[in-house]
Amino acid sequence: MTPLQQKFQQLNLSAMSRHIETTIAEAAAKNLSVAATIEWLADLELEERQRRAIERRFKCSRLQAQPSIDAFHFHHHKSRVQSKNRILRLLDLAFLRQGTNIVLIGNPGVGKTFLAKVFGWKACQANQRVLFTTAMDMLNQLLASQVDHSQVRKLKVYTEPTLLLVDELGYLSPDQQTSNLFYQVISTRHSQSVPPSSPRTLRFPTGATFSSTPPSPPRSPIVWWRTPKSSCSAATVCVRPARIQARRKSSLPASTKRRAVR
Repeated sequence: MTPLQQKFQQLNLSAMSRHIETTIAEAAAKNLSVAATIEWLADLELEERQRRAIERRFKCSRLQAQPSIDAFHFHHHKSRVQSKNRILRLLDLAFLRQGTNIVLIGNPGVGKTFLAKVFGWKACQANQRVLFTTAMDMLNQLLASQVDHSQVRKLKVYTEPTLLLVDELGYLSPDQQTSNLFYQVISTRHSQSVPPSSPRTLRFPTGATFSSTPPSPPRSPIVWWRTPKSSCSAATVCVRPARIQARRKSSLPASTKRRAVR
């Protein structure tokens, strides 16, 4: 390793350190200026840092896979074909910037979890903090945190990510305690002051998938889930204003709305 490479390493410029010799050689062959060569090296360093950032986002997200929308078979059912354009529009992540709530509703096995992971992986690629969890695991973690008085710290695990994905919500039969804990997660995320470019939550269950990302000023992201009708044989998407239903209506502003993906 040359002295210049060592200095790059000391400055945490690992990509520039690795590529300095080959880049200088290629720049000389192409007769590039000094400024153009330095810019080339800087681009290599930026690309490497972006790649590492995406890797960290993915590792912390607990997604366990990097699914592509290309693997989603839209022709499997006519409802998927009908919803294709609306699903594809979500891939631009405009709902994150706008703070739009997303709800995926359908019977088990129709692709709700897969689609949510597609959105989650897209958010990781955009260098956004993402967390995937099941509703049961999240509530069990919060219940356990009450025993060792670490609930405030544990709550931050679910309130700090830009995008929170909560699976299998439709399987829950929550009692008063777990309902309060789930409400606390949503209420805390809602109460945080968030700029328009940094929305807070995407949630989805199985049987009825749910997501919410309050903008600034934040809205009340309240979960409403139901068992879909038996005729619903595929996950369908429809973005529309929906009526909010919640157990704790006294805590909700009358103007609260959510947008749903059916």
